[in-house]
Amino acid sequence: MADAVAAVDVGSTSARAGIFDPAGCMLGSASVPFSVNRPAADHAEHDSGEIWAAVAKATHEALSESGAAPAAVKGLAFDATCSLVMLDSGGRPVTVSTTGEDRWNVVMWADHRATREATEITGTRHRALDYVGGTMSPEMELPKLLWLKRNLPRAWSRYGLAFDLADFLTWRATGVPAASACTVTCKWTYLNHQKTAWQVDLLDQIGLSDMLSRLRLPQRAMQLGMTVGGLTAPAAADLGLPSGIPVGVGLIDAHAGGLGVLAGASGEELNQRLAVIAGTSTCHMAISPEPRAVPGIWGPYFGAMLPGLWLNEGGQSAAGALLDHILEWHVEGRKLGANPHERLGQYIMQKRAEAGPGYAREVLVLPDFHGNRSPLAVASLRGVIHGLDLDTSLDSLARLYHAAVVGLGYGTRHIIDELNRHGYRISRLNLTGGHSKSALLMQLYADATGCEIALPREADGVLLGTSLAAATAAGLYPDLQAAGRAMAHQSRVVKPDPEAGDVHTRGYAAFRLMIEQRKDVTSVLARGSH
Repeated sequence: MADAVAAVDVGSTSARAGIFDPAGCMLGSASVPFSVNRPAADHAEHDSGEIWAAVAKATHEALSESGAAPAAVKGLAFDATCSLVMLDSGGRPVTVSTTGEDRWNVVMWADHRATREATEITGTRHRALDYVGGTMSPEMELPKLLWLKRNLPRAWSRYGLAFDLADFLTWRATGVPAASACTVTCKWTYLNHQKTAWQVDLLDQIGLSDMLSRLRLPQRAMQLGMTVGGLTAPAAADLGLPSGIPVGVGLIDAHAGGLGVLAGASGEELNQRLAVIAGTSTCHMAISPEPRAVPGIWGPYFGAMLPGLWLNEGGQSAAGALLDHILEWHVEGRKLGANPHERLGQYIMQKRAEAGPGYAREVLVLPDFHGNRSPLAVASLRGVIHGLDLDTSLDSLARLYHAAVVGLGYGTRHIIDELNRHGYRISRLNLTGGHSKSALLMQLYADATGCEIALPREADGVLLGTSLAAATAAGLYPDLQAAGRAMAHQSRVVKPDPEAGDVHTRGYAAFRLMIEQRKDVTSVLARGSH
C-alpha cells in the first residue's frame, strides 16, 4: 500500500482537502463551503463548528476521490486564513459578534472593525512594530483582541482560549493547544528570534496585560516542520483518517502557498523569487538568510515559513474580491451568467489580439478598494479609477476589468520595487492560487510587473505546501526543504510580452503619480473634517 498524506486548507469561504503521494501529486481533492456573517460594515465572522464540519466532509470526500485506503495516510497538516477563534476555558464557542450569538466565534481575517485599535498600536512605536513593516494592520490579532475587550466586555469575561484558525484546527485534531511559529510570529507580534518572544510590555501598554494568562497562550511557539501530536480518536472519526497519525504544525494559508512554490529553492534563487498567492486577496512572500526591514512590508519574520530563514510579506487585501466587485458593480457584469470571469477573460483576450498591448491603456485603477496592505500600509485608503466615460456596454466593462487587473499588477510591482531597494533582486514570480487558472491574468501580471511568472505543476500550491508539512511530520522527509525538493515541481513559465514594455513603463509611472495625487486629495478633504 503506497504512502499518502492529507492536507487541509481553510480559506475565506470554504474548506478544501487534498490527498498527496510522496512525489507531490494530488490524488484527490474536495471543497465544502461555510458561512460568512456580516452584521455590520467592516465586520466579517465565521462559526468554528461549521468550519470543522466542512473540514471533516471535505477530508472524507478527498480520500474517497483519491482511491487511497485510510490506512495509507501517514500524516496530516492544516493551513488556514489568519482568523481569530475565541472559546471558553472548556473549548466551547464564545461570541465575537455584535449579534451576541455564540456560534459566530471567529473574527475573519478580512474583518476591519479594529482599524482604530491598529492605529493606536502603531502609535506606541514599540520595537515589535519593526517586524511588521512599522505599521499594525487591523487584519492582525492584537487589534482585534483589543476591540473585543473594549466592545464586548461580557464576552471577554467568558473567553478562556484563543487561537489563530490554523492552530484551532490542530487543537481540534490533537487536543494540544499549541501555537505555530507561523501564526503567532506573523499576526500576534511574537518575536520568534528572541528568547523572550511575547512582548509583555507592549501588551501592558495597550491594555491587554491579561491576554496571555486569560487566553492560555503557550509561552513558546512550535516551529514549522514539527509534529503537534497524534490525531485523537474523536477527530479521526470525524475526518475518516487513522487515529494516532502525526499532525504537523499548522500555518497561514498564504504561507502554505509560499512553501508550495519556494520550499525547493535555495541560495540566490530565493533572493530572485517572490511567491505570489493570488486569490480573494493576494500575498507576496520573499525569503532571505538575514533580516531585511522593508517599510510597509510585514516582517522580517524569523522562521515563519521556512525554519532558519527570514520572511518578508507583502499583500493586497482585495484582489479576486476586487474583480468580483467590478463584475457585480457593472450592469453588464451581472448578465454574464456562469463562469463570468472566464467569459469576460476570453472577450478581453480577443480584444487585446485586435488592439495590441495598448488595449484599454486610457483606464487606470488604483486597486485599494479595501485599503492598501503593502507597501503604503494604510488600511483607510480607497481605490481610484481614472478614465471613465458614459459607455455602459460590455466593452466598457472589459476595459475597466482589464485596468483593474493591470492595477493589481502595478501594485505588485510597487511591492517588488520596495523589496528590491532593500536587498532582493526579484525577477520571477512563483505564482499559485485561483488567479493561476486565468491565461489573461497570468499574461497581464507578467506584462505589468516585467517579471516571469512560474507556475507549479500542481495548480493548488496552497494544499501542496500544507502537504509538505504533513509529509515532514509523518517522517517521510527530514525537513520542509527536503520535502519541497521531492514534492514541489514547476510546470511552465509565462514571460512578459516584449512589445508591452513601453506601455507598462508609462502606465506604471502614471500609477505612481496617481498615488501621490490621491495623497494630496485626501489631505485637502481631511482639513474640513475637524
